[in-house]
Amino acid sequence: MVRPIFTAKGKLPRDHIYIYVRDQATRRVHRRRLTNTELSPAAAPPRRPRPPETPPPPCSEAVLRSSPVVSAMAGQSRKWMILVATIWIQAFTGTNFDFSAYSSSLKSVLGVSQVQLNYLAVASDLGKVFGWSSGLALMYMPLWVVLFMSAFMGFIGYGLQWLVIREIITLPYILVFLLCLLAGCSICWFNTVCFVLCIRNFPANRALALSLTISFNGVSAALYTLIADAINPSSSALYLLLNAVVPLITSFMSLVPILRQPSLDPLPPDAVGRDSLIFLILNILAVITGVYLLIVGSTSDTASALLLLGGALFLLFFPLCLPGIVYARAWFRQAIHSSFQVEGLSFVLVHDDDLELHKELITREASIHENGLTHLIRDNGSSYGLTRQKAGGCCESIVGRHQLAMLGEEHPAKLLVRRLDFWLYYIAYFCGGTIGLVYSNNLGQIAESLGQSSNTTTIVTLYSSFSFFGRLFSAAPDYIRTKFYFARTGWLTVALLPTPVAFFLLAMSSSSAALHVSTALIGLSSGFIFAAAVAITSELFGPNSVGVNHNILITNIPIGSLFYGLLAAIVYDANTRSSYGISMVTDSMVCMGKDCYFQTFVWWGCISVVGLASSLLLFLRTRPAYDRFEHNRIISSRLDLGQ
Repeated sequence: MVRPIFTAKGKLPRDHIYIYVRDQATRRVHRRRLTNTELSPAAAPPRRPRPPETPPPPCSEAVLRSSPVVSAMAGQSRKWMILVATIWIQAFTGTNFDFSAYSSSLKSVLGVSQVQLNYLAVASDLGKVFGWSSGLALMYMPLWVVLFMSAFMGFIGYGLQWLVIREIITLPYILVFLLCLLAGCSICWFNTVCFVLCIRNFPANRALALSLTISFNGVSAALYTLIADAINPSSSALYLLLNAVVPLITSFMSLVPILRQPSLDPLPPDAVGRDSLIFLILNILAVITGVYLLIVGSTSDTASALLLLGGALFLLFFPLCLPGIVYARAWFRQAIHSSFQVEGLSFVLVHDDDLELHKELITREASIHENGLTHLIRDNGSSYGLTRQKAGGCCESIVGRHQLAMLGEEHPAKLLVRRLDFWLYYIAYFCGGTIGLVYSNNLGQIAESLGQSSNTTTIVTLYSSFSFFGRLFSAAPDYIRTKFYFARTGWLTVALLPTPVAFFLLAMSSSSAALHVSTALIGLSSGFIFAAAVAITSELFGPNSVGVNHNILITNIPIGSLFYGLLAAIVYDANTRSSYGISMVTDSMVCMGKDCYFQTFVWWGCISVVGLASSLLLFLRTRPAYDRFEHNRIISSRLDLGQ
């Protein structure tokens, strides 16, 4: 069976009108020329009268239990339980965000300088370089095995560091470096497991599932702060023990939903709309969770911290009620036959089928575009941009040269590294999200130098909470797409704006208010970038290659962690030497005052401006591809609705 997709007229005469049809069995799009007979009104077949609808028979309990709709709901409930399990995993495995809470104690126990401490932070981020190993493991092992391998890597990496910081055992610096590397690798493996679970179980709402689950990775520091305050608020070493044990416990709790994954059946349109409604409810709950963690902050009272921790855990477990809501709604519709519907609620996402249709239409209709664009240029299987015939100046030449012709085209690694769009994207991430992550790693020393050491956990919680909100905001383009359309790369540019503002504010003022406001802005910006990166990589360079391509992209994180952290450490040690009037810095010396990080903030602010400019150029180059996709999507949806 075939159905019309798109009618192309362009400048062709009336007897040369073509219609694109898609075969529902093979999902392939074909072009067929319409004849004059088919174009005449008389050729339209008469409509058959609709037979009268007979009322459905009464629905007994036995019939309801055997209904295919209700049986399908069982698989749907397991799907949502997997999503909740993924939220738990993300919420308790962002263990790299609490490094600032124990970094000063680790520096003192190891007797290392600020530069050597920075190398340990780099080692944790360096684990992302080996992110490809998790994808390789999934090719040969079940998902739950990879999950527990991740948990035990973190258990060993953080557990042995806890023994070192408690001075139970003594390890050389190089072994502690390798333990940080192993712990960082475990985080990347956890993320890969969560990405695979979301993509497998939510193909139609993949972007919403990814942004929602990734956002909870940002509240890890706030949750660990509450747990530490409930056990022993004065122990910074406790964070390492929690980093080792809590992800392992979470893996055991998530095992049953992962083992009972539902079959991957295509969803009808009404089910996609129902899923979108549930995602809206989940995002509202996520916002409530983030606001709650931001308000409660940290407390030195153990009893109060225990009560606040109970409230946070309740908010994390509450989404388990959603499968019950799905069951109840299905029963209500089956038994009562209600005519009530939620009208007008639909979130438009870049779906795989839409991307395939978009590719077919762009490829076959490129020759009849009327906006001054030339034919498609093919190079090694890649559809390079529809380049303007008249290039006016250097800027337009950079923007128009080898633009992306379509969204979703697969880019293998060799082709990816040859694309200008990828390197603009790489620089934007390197000078934006990565620099925010390095800032969070140095929060302990920054707060200490500004006389805010007693508020370190509060500042870390503030960064964590606003990073969480930034990750949630990354889903905003999918929710408002039908009312306000803007390319996702444009949203990336907007998200990078707060970062240079925050760093220049820190350079100008050393007050507590400036520190808190800047930390919130940087957390908001970097959180958005971390969550939106997966969707942007999928749209620009292909959904099937996103695993490999995204791991290539995040190689900028360890490079940036080394470069930015080393810059901060050198400036810090130089100011320490000048303040003490000596040539050698020992581990007991602490730099105090605004000058400790002044030059660092100025440099970081200037570098983030470079990232902002790179993202703006990426937006200008990719905007035509996004606009063409949106145009074809609207035409296709109107034809599907019979308009």
